[in-house]
Amino acid sequence: MALPKKLKMCNLFNEGNSYLGQTGEVTIPKLVRKFENWRGGGMNGNVKIDLGLGDDISEFTWKLGGIDSQIIEQFGAVTVAANMLRFAGSYQRDDTGETEAVEIIVRGRHEEIDFGNQKAGDDTETTIKTQWSYYKLSINGVVKIEIDIPNQIEIVNGVDLLEKHRANIGI
Repeated sequence: MALPKKLKMCNLFNEGNSYLGQTGEVTIPKLVRKFENWRGGGMNGNVKIDLGLGDDISEFTWKLGGIDSQIIEQFGAVTVAANMLRFAGSYQRDDTGETEAVEIIVRGRHEEIDFGNQKAGDDTETTIKTQWSYYKLSINGVVKIEIDIPNQIEIVNGVDLLEKHRANIGI
């Protein structure tokens, strides 16, 4: 029997600035592929054709206690990779004590900053929705997935899935 690795500690960095003790929650982006049914002549059933990344893949939502001026200053960024966020998590198995470092780096811009309800004496929290154009997931320092949408790069476990496509279209 084995127990799962569970998140024990985490931190979030915004352009290298640590939010240790301030980060309330991070919703790690889903990895989604867009599949569509295809049933060609002579086929007795459908197959799902892979059309690349899913349409709603690029959302990274996170929460901070209180209000942070850096986020406000970043609002309205004009480029799709204007701001870098880095999630660092330490996961641990309670049966063996083994730990695992998980790092997710995204570059994007903030679509929404929700200050929530503000009432003196109550907990206040800001929710930020960042739309990313670059994503990298590493486990124990090994890059598992790297996606750079504008530069047409999609690497999974060391294999660039778009390399031949880029060559085919002359880039």
